[in-house]
Amino acid sequence: MKTRHLASTLTSVCLGLGLLATLPASWATDNFTAVSATDKPAKKPKQAKAPKPPTHKGSAENKSEREKRLIRECRGRPNAGACEGYAS
Repeated sequence: MKTRHLASTLTSVCLGLGLLATLPASWATDNFTAVSATDKPAKKPKQAKAPKPPTHKGSAENKSEREKRLIRECRGRPNAGACEGYAS
């Protein structure tokens, strides 16, 4: 009698352990993602930058050209307004 009970108990324990060993392996791939030390985070794809429209500077003068013009135009005028610092 003890041998029948022992045999059925061993059989049920083996079946139970077999189910426990196989089910979590399939669940781990479906529900959980294991992160190891060698895995790198996924990089976002690079987006192409939109080209900048060309800017037209027109006939605007640069800083050195402006200083030369003010020195030339402000000779002999009162040191006020736009001529402040350029009149002599």
